[in-house]
Amino acid sequence: MSRHSEAVARLSAAQKPGRGAPPYSRWINRRLGRQFAAAAYLRGMTPNQVTLTSAAFTFTGVACIALISPRWWLGLLVGLLLVIGYALDAADGQLARLQGGGSIAGEWLDHVVDATKNCLLHTAVLISFYRFTDLPRWTLLIPLGYQAVSCVFFFTFILVEKLRKGAGRGIHRGAAEGATGRGLAQTFLAAPTDYGVLCVCFLIFGWVSGFAVLYSLMFAANLAVLSVALLRWWKEMNTLSPAAGA
Repeated sequence: MSRHSEAVARLSAAQKPGRGAPPYSRWINRRLGRQFAAAAYLRGMTPNQVTLTSAAFTFTGVACIALISPRWWLGLLVGLLLVIGYALDAADGQLARLQGGGSIAGEWLDHVVDATKNCLLHTAVLISFYRFTDLPRWTLLIPLGYQAVSCVFFFTFILVEKLRKGAGRGIHRGAAEGATGRGLAQTFLAAPTDYGVLCVCFLIFGWVSGFAVLYSLMFAANLAVLSVALLRWWKEMNTLSPAAGA
């Protein structure tokens, strides 16, 4: 067995549970990330270096969206850059676990990069729609709305996890639901919110009208899922109380 294969096997054993995670992230991105993490491990890279490499790929793709007029090849380039960036985003955490655990600073850096890309990706789409297309002006509201939904979803999810831990309920419900089969259903229901699916959508970015329709459908689906999730989280937060001694 090669050193790379051995590292991949060790990463597989240290993989965190995937129950309830969206399908692309669960079955494709983590596997891609595992390959990148193994390569980074053999090259002596740190998780923070992998995070910054992920940011470089992602933000290069974002810049291409905003600065270059849509062409067939641009969609392929942007899609590839975003997919690689997302795979590397999965790799930093896996590398940290392989090396014995990450740091608070590393987790902070990872979240900052994620929050920034959530804002800038949709901003870049807005700029592209405005600069390079003949789409009706009302369509500019779609990336603005998508940006708002994405940012609210990201912040609220992080906040819910923090409040759960503060109430002594550190294990995500998804783990328990997975044992009853609900985890798989949650995986597919979460598909529209999967950042990896959005990355793949950019492969047709050069086909402006087709991308605009697909992007709009993704926005509508994300808005619907967020609405349901907010109601569910609100009900859950009403059942929580601060942990003893907190």
